[in-house]
Amino acid sequence: MPSLAGKTAIVTGGNSGIGYETARVLAARGAHVVLACRNRELGARAQERLVRDHPGSAVTVAVLDLGNLASIRAFAERFSATATSLDILCNNAGIMMCPESRTVDGFETQFGVNHLGHFALTGLLLACIRATPGARVVTVSSNYHKRTVLDFANLNAERFYDRRMAYQQSKLANLLFSFELQRRLEVAVVAAVSVAAHPGYATTNLQRDLPLFRLANILFAQSPQGGALPILYAATAPGVKGGEYLGPDGLFEMRGAPVRVIPSREARDPGMAKRLWDLSEELTQVTYGI
Repeated sequence: MPSLAGKTAIVTGGNSGIGYETARVLAARGAHVVLACRNRELGARAQERLVRDHPGSAVTVAVLDLGNLASIRAFAERFSATATSLDILCNNAGIMMCPESRTVDGFETQFGVNHLGHFALTGLLLACIRATPGARVVTVSSNYHKRTVLDFANLNAERFYDRRMAYQQSKLANLLFSFELQRRLEVAVVAAVSVAAHPGYATTNLQRDLPLFRLANILFAQSPQGGALPILYAATAPGVKGGEYLGPDGLFEMRGAPVRVIPSREARDPGMAKRLWDLSEELTQVTYGI
């Protein structure tokens, strides 16, 4: 990994799991890292650990609730008021297969947090991204995206709620967003890239609502450090191109070194991506202008 001295990175969900490991390595390589966390106290604890382990590192904490559009706007306004550039935006935070619930704005929680929250955040930070040559937007997906297609009649659990389907659709939405953002950046001739990555199977807090995963974690899962590798590669490795999807090179992409991997056919559908983009702008009231 090259030196990141002088660069600024935002990591959503940077207080735990893969997000923490991503933030830790970025800070160790010299980046100013913003831990964008829903809970300020948990963020402060993570900041304390990072600074203790890497004295002199530049780590700050900012409150960001991806399930609340007002919180997203407030975060983006605060960041943009003091920063003129953003080198790395790591759209990492997420929730997995939780019981049915709604965000503050009435969205099904997994779709609202995992996709719509990051869609709004990226759009509201786009001016800083555009002002930073070589900036990277890294959106974290999952190979669970391969198990579904988008049901536009039920994206917000309008008809029924299935926790697995909702998670799978949100991860497919992450990829559709990442690839569509890259297409739009290219058309607008913006010197930034949009890249997607998935961590494979790693032990994280995502599985807290899934008791059956506890045994599987012991038998099969890699560490959060291993899960962070594809995200770090996407964020920093020379030669990474916009529109790529990175994941582990091991069996079933569960663990291993980061390589380019193949998304599902649905994830590469530009018509579906545009339809989702238009819907996301309508629901969040965030427009990109590209």
